Amino acid sequence: MSIRRALALAVAAFSFAPASLTHAAIVFDEAVSGDLSGSGLTPSSISLGVGSNQIFGSTGRDALGVDRDYFTVQIPAGYAFVSLLELAGTTVVSGVSFIAIQGGTQVTVSQTPVDATGLLGWNHFAPTAVDTEILAALGSGGFGATDFTPPLPAGNYAFWIQDTGLGSSSYGFDIVVAVPEPGTAAALLVGVVALGVARGRPRRG
Repeated sequence: MSIRRALALAVAAFSFAPASLTHAAIVFDEAVSGDLSGSGLTPSSISLGVGSNQIFGSTGRDALGVDRDYFTVQIPAGYAFVSLLELAGTTVVSGVSFIAIQGGTQVTVSQTPVDATGLLGWNHFAPTAVDTEILAALGSGGFGATDFTPPLPAGNYAFWIQDTGLGSSSYGFDIVVAVPEPGTAAALLVGVVALGVARGRPRRG
């Protein structure tokens, strides 16, 4: 595990109840479970657990058209969507790919929108962001999106992922779900920052 990924997970865990986090689990893999829905109005439903929820898929474009992936998840009452990590193995064929989120159980935005109106947030992603926390970036896409500041509260959320480049690209994301515990965040975050600084210092001798 890289230092960036470890720190991102640490921030998520320290900002929320550590006891609520479980080991990483693959909750959906297109290579095993079949294609995700290509319609935002009927997205595939993916069940999440507390802690790490890894989702893998592929998208792109061929002679038959664009392969868009849509899925919906539910964050149960008492929990929060605290982190979204891009995972190793993510590739793109058009320089960057696109991920968007809308509140509710559907993505009702046009597949060829003129702006991001109707979306809760969106972001481009590329292999350079592997092991990076991108939920905050997703919440500040602008161009008409509602935008938000993490964490996201309990509720239903629908995702839209695509790469319009010619060919096939792969993606992996980790949705981290945890129990809010605001009182622990400030003190423990100091430790995370200190750890990052210490790891960045050159060794003596």
